[in-house]
Amino acid sequence: MKLKKRLFKYFFFILLFIIFSINGIYLIAKHKEKLDINNVNSFYLYDNNTNLYFQGSNGKEWVKLNDINPYVIKSTINIEDKNFYSHHGFDILRIAKALFNNIKNKKIVEGASTITQQYAKNLYLDFDKTLKRKIDELWITIQIETHYTKDEILEGYLNTINYGHGNYGIKAASNFYFNKNPLDLTLAESVILSNIPKSPNNYSPINNPEISRKRLEKTLNNLKEDNIITDEEYHQALNEEIKIYGKKETINLKTLMYYEEAVFKELKSLSDIPKSYLDSGGLKIYTTLDLNAQTILEDNINKTIKNDNLEVNSIMMDSKTGAIIALIGGRDYNKSQYNRSLYSKRQVGSTMKPILYYTALLNGFTPSSSFLSEKTTFKISQDKTYSPKNYGDLYGNKAISMAEAIAVSDNIYAIKTHLFLGEKAMINTAYKMGIKTKLEEIPSLPLGTIPLNIIEITNAYQTLANEGIKCEPYFISKVTDMNDNILYEHKDTSEIVLQNDLVYILNEMLSLTYDYDLIDYSYPTNISIKALLSNKYAIKSGSTSTDNWVIGFNKNVVTSIWVGNDDNSDIGGTDYKYVKKIWANTMEKYLENKDNTWYTKPNNVVGVFVDPITGTLANKDTKKRKIFYYLEGTEPTDIQEVFQELE
Repeated sequence: MKLKKRLFKYFFFILLFIIFSINGIYLIAKHKEKLDINNVNSFYLYDNNTNLYFQGSNGKEWVKLNDINPYVIKSTINIEDKNFYSHHGFDILRIAKALFNNIKNKKIVEGASTITQQYAKNLYLDFDKTLKRKIDELWITIQIETHYTKDEILEGYLNTINYGHGNYGIKAASNFYFNKNPLDLTLAESVILSNIPKSPNNYSPINNPEISRKRLEKTLNNLKEDNIITDEEYHQALNEEIKIYGKKETINLKTLMYYEEAVFKELKSLSDIPKSYLDSGGLKIYTTLDLNAQTILEDNINKTIKNDNLEVNSIMMDSKTGAIIALIGGRDYNKSQYNRSLYSKRQVGSTMKPILYYTALLNGFTPSSSFLSEKTTFKISQDKTYSPKNYGDLYGNKAISMAEAIAVSDNIYAIKTHLFLGEKAMINTAYKMGIKTKLEEIPSLPLGTIPLNIIEITNAYQTLANEGIKCEPYFISKVTDMNDNILYEHKDTSEIVLQNDLVYILNEMLSLTYDYDLIDYSYPTNISIKALLSNKYAIKSGSTSTDNWVIGFNKNVVTSIWVGNDDNSDIGGTDYKYVKKIWANTMEKYLENKDNTWYTKPNNVVGVFVDPITGTLANKDTKKRKIFYYLEGTEPTDIQEVFQELE
């Protein structure tokens, strides 16, 4: 009996302590400075012409509760938080019930977040599940509840919640899905929108119309059973014809959210931005986005690719600065939120070869240096051999020049060069040019067998496009607060890492990949797009059974494009043609009416007429003549090559 009394006494004091503690926390929150929820998620993104193209929530998109259809309000509360108007930020009974069900099922099957808690989450750019983040959210929930009325909280929630497809807030969502203002929505439309925040991708009527329909029917039934709507309203909503609009009034790009995600990822990494701004918004972010480039790139992808299963990954980078002016992380953000530009690594194939050939030029090779192109088995060690093949199993069975090897992408020549120089040499160059991934000393490295991210391989090409000057890739040029005080400004990161004279020679050779004069035992790899090009470019393509690449540039812009399947399955035969056409049409369209000059020849570089296949000095009997470029003093002076493989 005494034990029971003692336990009851302890329980009473613990309960009293908890009550006093909770009241104390709410009292402290009450006397804290009022949290400015009007600036929640007020992130304004501007393109490189300082035009606003994305708005987190506030400003023009904010609508008062009275301007939102009551059906939206009622269905949202019914779905998300039935006791919203009676609790103080946390629904204790609902938490207990969810906890019981989750323990019973041995997994999370039910959540208990209130509307206020979800609104608190919207103060953040991400939804990290750390203990500290959870405590911060609880504290902000209490602050919101103590300083604002329920109607003010609900209004803020409806204006900031994610409704999918890049739409934050009920105004943007109702315009996008139904081309209506929130006040003009029907019951069925209101319920469809109210269901989306639970799972924006799954419950989108665009992505999953059948699932969206089932959720509509279920929610309508719940509303009827809870006497929120009448039988007549229920049946009328069930029979209503739903017409999905699915467009944005300003910018209607299916890929723009990939770019925005990249911007926010970079924003979070900037130590100059105070954490308070990142947590509560109120930022103007000036990006490097060129909407014209993004539009051209997306249009050409949509017009060209006919296989719905294929995915695309592409970026366009300013040659001189490293600014990423366009980014495609997938064909449609609505269907797949996986941003391949940020997170995927794929085998890059022969697009690795320019790194090797710069290394070769640095070590005394010239465009005329020759190796035998023939089927070869390399002895790597006592018990290991390596037998690479050329595309189509085609070989010259003769000595070919480096320029010819680049044009037709001869794998035997590349491996011979790599092993001749030593496997470390190419790796050192790759790191200088912007490759971040750890590279192994393997014979197949020039063939792109180590997977890389598209940004790092494009950065390497930017170094070539900028005549040996590497710049770190970036998305954000400037960040200010809402009063235009500068919080961050991008600083020049340019660094001379390569010799400009050797880069010029290499770029000239890369412009031969679509040149008819290099046709011999095989075709130049980009000859199929020759007719589409009116400007001069340095281009390299790369193909494996699962990955198809083209990366190319001139003095203005570098564009890289990957096409393949997310599951690493083989690319079909006809699907290989897409990537080159997309690249050519994108570059040509983007460079319309732009100053498009090729590079100026350095003073210590000379041009000499040679036989492009063999690299020997041209004479009156030479059938094909082409100007190759050399460091002065290394050009061929007779019919012999400057360097020839010893048999």
